[in-house]
Amino acid sequence: MKKRLLNFLFLWPMALAVTSCLDDDSLAEDNTYVGNFEACWTAMDEHYCFFDEKGVDWDSVYRLYQPLFRDSVKSSFAEFNLMADMLASVRDGHVNLYSSFNTARYWKWFEDYPQNFDATLLERYYLGTNYWMTSGLNYCLLSDTVAYVRYASFSSSVGETNLDYVLALLSNAKGLIIDVRDNGGGTLTNVTTLANRFCTQKTLYSYIKHKTGTGHDDFSNPEPLYLEPQKNRVAWDASAQPVVVLTNRSCYSATNCFVSAMKSLDGLMTTDSIGRKYPKMIKTVGDRTGGGGGMPFETVLPNSWVLRFSACPTLNAYKESIEDGIDPDIRVDMDSASAYFNHTDDIIEAARAYINKNTRVRYVKKK
Repeated sequence: MKKRLLNFLFLWPMALAVTSCLDDDSLAEDNTYVGNFEACWTAMDEHYCFFDEKGVDWDSVYRLYQPLFRDSVKSSFAEFNLMADMLASVRDGHVNLYSSFNTARYWKWFEDYPQNFDATLLERYYLGTNYWMTSGLNYCLLSDTVAYVRYASFSSSVGETNLDYVLALLSNAKGLIIDVRDNGGGTLTNVTTLANRFCTQKTLYSYIKHKTGTGHDDFSNPEPLYLEPQKNRVAWDASAQPVVVLTNRSCYSATNCFVSAMKSLDGLMTTDSIGRKYPKMIKTVGDRTGGGGGMPFETVLPNSWVLRFSACPTLNAYKESIEDGIDPDIRVDMDSASAYFNHTDDIIEAARAYINKNTRVRYVKKK
């Protein structure tokens, strides 16, 4: 099967970590229903990274679907639908099939969970109309002097200068809320760009493993990835001004990695200007994230459809898989009655309560 490797959709800061995930090898398949099935199944068989974790017997999938492609498929539409059903058997939101007429996707990873996010409530009763906007970030100071930042997509590039302004403008707040609910992911370089601002020393936050062969267990040893403080840039002192990351089940892929990165910083000791040491206070509040802990890549089938799936697994700082999501430090579900009658976002309010209780910022009351 001849596979033409396309561009990676998500990039780690280290190019070598990306290029070592795949081998551009294999045999040609014909552009037939069976040939396209063989190309799709083999690409997954040789490079997909979560068969064992998800408990999928890929050989049995072959035995089930190969006769259907051989005997039952009579059109490209039927071929696409059947291939989509086959790919859904791995239950992975990073597995997609793109044709000129449809995109196959797996959304069960969030469909059966509470939403725990209300954009209208947020815009009308928290952000209002006077919030600031830059580089994909919407931000403001709430009434209790807690800073709030909404980041809706890691596909929106976060510039270093933009972050300097945002963090400087919010620097007098009691603490900081970073709301990434309903953020389905994007570019992984934005993950480290943002998370680095809460880092005061080089910190291991993740591991990545690469495929070393075509076997399902053929992986390299885990390679460490680090966060690092940025020189001459505005940083946030999470040992004095707590940081709370808001999560729900629709936090996926790069957002899942961001949550993992921020959790790796919680509790690390920070020394203040007179030598006292305090732990960083970085918590997650809300619901379990949706997961998506593998680095996806794309390949082209003989009929020019594009197949995308996870090829390189990533782990947290403790070498634990994050593919199935990350539990919050403080579990909170939104109450629909509170939202409707009181215009209250229970997850935001829980974050504000944590910050007001734990902040080390004190204001002098005016007489």
